[in-house]
Amino acid sequence: MSVKKRATALEVAKAAGVSKWTVIRAFTPGASIAESSRQKVLAVAETMSYRPNLLARSLATSSTQHVAVFVDDFTNPHKLEMLETLTAALQAEELVAVIVNINEHFDHVHALLNADQRQVDAIVLLGTSFRDETLSDVRLGESAPPLFVLARDSQTSRISPISCDSGHALAEICTHLWARGYRRPAFMTGPRTLSTALGRRQHFEAFWMERGIEAVPTLSAERYSHRAGGDAARAFLQASPSGLKIDLLMCENDILACGAMDVLRSEFALRVPEDLAIVGFDDTAIAGFPTYDLTTYRQPIAAMVDALVDMLAGRRASEPVSLPGELVLRSSA
Repeated sequence: MSVKKRATALEVAKAAGVSKWTVIRAFTPGASIAESSRQKVLAVAETMSYRPNLLARSLATSSTQHVAVFVDDFTNPHKLEMLETLTAALQAEELVAVIVNINEHFDHVHALLNADQRQVDAIVLLGTSFRDETLSDVRLGESAPPLFVLARDSQTSRISPISCDSGHALAEICTHLWARGYRRPAFMTGPRTLSTALGRRQHFEAFWMERGIEAVPTLSAERYSHRAGGDAARAFLQASPSGLKIDLLMCENDILACGAMDVLRSEFALRVPEDLAIVGFDDTAIAGFPTYDLTTYRQPIAAMVDALVDMLAGRRASEPVSLPGELVLRSSA
């Protein structure tokens, strides 16, 4: 099968009676060129179905306009909502998102090295879990692309985190729960990490400790998934043969809360919230389903993405950003 040869900038230049550089300037935003010349070049380019070679342009500008987005928990529906908002905002800025699946076969170090080789302009860790030693790997030089964490905290100076203010969020959540009369809380975490620790459990425990409740059980889920939330809830209740000793379960995110709720109801015949109140975080679409009607906390996704894109575009300094969200009250608590 024959492949139609694409028109080149030189061919467009000859047809328009201008130089090759005039054609390049006509397709370069902000370039110095007379409007009449630009319109002439664009008209000829249209008849020849010419489009500029963005890969070639990246060699000249040292910018690929590509942003690598690392994701490591595709089972979390909140991640898909964030991806939709993030990729739409990047495209509006004429940036291309390159999605990288972080897993047991392709860890952060390999992904960072690969992204560097592909000369992406920046790397966004979309809620991914990593450790301090990952970023101190000797193979990662200072020339690596700038790093950002979206929707998680970070204690690493090399990374600019853009997140929901967990201190403010947990204060709102716990104040509501305290006013409702709950006094025997527990907290379900996702995978334990260091650098990107969410901080939600620490704020949760601190609130209750200040009120004289020092023993706050922790349930640990292996990953952010419906099954993991259910497994963690099951293991906790099976280890409590003398009966339910908590009246409230705060989960690190909605999908864990939904998994826990399904197991509590179907396997232990517990009522929510009469026997045990459940709270999530994120306000994903599933949280509002009548089956769950989950009290949760809505992250300011659009505002966080806007702040990140402003940093990528140079309109804002790369620095930590922490934004308030909104408590969403439903019947589960």
